Amino acid sequence: MAALSTTVTPLDGATVTYTAAAGGGDTCVTGAGVLLLVKNGDSEAHTVTLVTPGTHNGLPIGDRAIEVAAGEDVAIPVGADYRDSSTGRASITYDGVTSVTVAVVRVPV
Repeated sequence: MAALSTTVTPLDGATVTYTAAAGGGDTCVTGAGVLLLVKNGDSEAHTVTLVTPGTHNGLPIGDRAIEVAAGEDVAIPVGADYRDSSTGRASITYDGVTSVTVAVVRVPV
């Protein structure tokens, strides 16, 4: 898994740099104001999955799967619920990475 860097956005804005989504998945920071930005430049829809490492009453919490339509851009909040206690980061997987680019930003809250 590739560790995505985070662009901290000041109040006057910031340039966001996208990188290719990794075939083996990516990781990113979590918390208030953290967004995973996904651009799907492919002609097919792709699913981005945020792994939810926690449990509730001893039962695993389901992972969050977000479909990104062909040609669309989405912003996905990455709250603390996705933080893996062993790594301190969220794990992200993709059903395909053809023409999919990603970036992580932290905006003021």
